[in-house]
Amino acid sequence: MIRQVLIDLSGTLHIENEVIPGAIEALARLKNQSLRVKFVTNTTKESKRILHDRLQSLGFGVDINDILSSLGACRNFIEQYKLKPMLMVAPDALEDFKGLECPQNETPNAVVIGLAPTEFHYNRLNEAFRYLQNGAKLIAIHAGKYYKTKDGLSLGPGCFVKGLEYAAQCTATLVGKPNKLFFQSSLGGIIPSQTVMIGDDVTDDIKGAMDAGLKGYLVKTGKYRDGDENKISPGPTKVFLSFVEAVDDIIGEITK
Repeated sequence: MIRQVLIDLSGTLHIENEVIPGAIEALARLKNQSLRVKFVTNTTKESKRILHDRLQSLGFGVDINDILSSLGACRNFIEQYKLKPMLMVAPDALEDFKGLECPQNETPNAVVIGLAPTEFHYNRLNEAFRYLQNGAKLIAIHAGKYYKTKDGLSLGPGCFVKGLEYAAQCTATLVGKPNKLFFQSSLGGIIPSQTVMIGDDVTDDIKGAMDAGLKGYLVKTGKYRDGDENKISPGPTKVFLSFVEAVDDIIGEITK
């Protein structure tokens, strides 16, 4: 039985400002079923508000309260442990951390890394390295290898996280996908085996979800590369050409 569907955003429903063909209509069909539908994203270049505005402008009928972001998970982590972080996040994501950045007259006790192209230069990375050397915690909002843009695949924050781990001889705390706790926090009381995760990232979306007991439906859009389904063991629960086919399969299963 399927009672809940979790959906990745970038690469699954859209790529930047281009909608995956048929995704708007497929999402509308899915939301008309007796299912709970949530959106789980590692997107860190934009705040939740900006991300919601983008989805609305693209034509997706998404409630902002149904978006579960790794930025939100990171904010909760910072507040829980009363950290004073150096924030290496994109300017458009800063509003989700309002009031949390380390005061200018104090020394950060944490370094938070998201997908932040404007931050990944030598001086800024060296500053982060020195804080880590002095005992600050390294927090990765996610550690994705790459993501899909209209120009092709682009580097994610993972290589910068790994570089700082190597240089500072520390281990990052990961708060977004594929963290098991991130998926568990999205269940809302529904048991994992009754929940499907649809995404284009075989590691962060599919393996992460399956490790948490969910079903993992891989779609061949976005960052998907030929053979990705063979890179994890066990393999994805199911593999589809796109979100459209995944939705058709789910509807077919629940209406048998």
